[in-house]
Amino acid sequence: MIRKIQQTAEFLRGKIKQCPETAIILGTGLGGLAQEITDKKEIMYHDIPNFPVSTVEGHKGKLIIGKLGEKEVIAMQGRFHFYEGYSLQQVTFPIRVFRELGVKTLFVSNASGGCNPHFKVGDLMILTDHINFMCGNPLWGPNIPYGPRFPGMKEVYDKELIRKADTIAEELGIKLQHGVYLATQGPTFETPAEYKMFRIWGADAVGMSTVPEVIVAVHCGLKIFGISAITDMGVGEDAVEASHEEVQKAAAMVEPQMCALMREMINRS
Repeated sequence: MIRKIQQTAEFLRGKIKQCPETAIILGTGLGGLAQEITDKKEIMYHDIPNFPVSTVEGHKGKLIIGKLGEKEVIAMQGRFHFYEGYSLQQVTFPIRVFRELGVKTLFVSNASGGCNPHFKVGDLMILTDHINFMCGNPLWGPNIPYGPRFPGMKEVYDKELIRKADTIAEELGIKLQHGVYLATQGPTFETPAEYKMFRIWGADAVGMSTVPEVIVAVHCGLKIFGISAITDMGVGEDAVEASHEEVQKAAAMVEPQMCALMREMINRS
């Protein structure tokens, strides 16, 4: 795999004026941030050697390299999911490429269902920890020499970045929740019993992404900041039958707040 990582990184270096230190995964609820990237080069995933191709509605499937404010960034507009049939190694391949390019910090977003009865649709939740329930780990197989064979996972999400998010959110008048994100392999939404079980385990929100990329980012030594848009509730009075269309609609409602928070964070990091 290391040869493929280096081959892809070499291809991208030929497209980059300056190697960025900040990478962004523009998941559901953050796609609009792509419009704010200037002086940009857009490359479709299918034109990048060794890259998978996103097949999910709402995920554009392109890599954007440019400037967000004064910061050089590389952004994925659309991610890959385990449920699409890709291996976890394929899902996380871009993270290793980013590390090869010199990225130091990863910002990642997603849409998730609320397990915490004190949450409501439209809340933004900062990830403070996660639970991997994807029936697999992207570090299976020979250890790629970007990190140790057994990386520690005690403090995955950078506390300094979380404090910065809280400060910026207060300035902007944005309400933030903090919580634990649980990742399933999908593509089914959760049953009521599963939501109850995940809450007992300590989860505040559940989704179908993010954790594999974060595990590899930890292995690569990157600082990580994660945020979820709570787009449906599986518990409490607001519990409803979820659908992809409703998730996208709810994510679009909170997108301005999420983009404003992320924009300020990246520019101050």
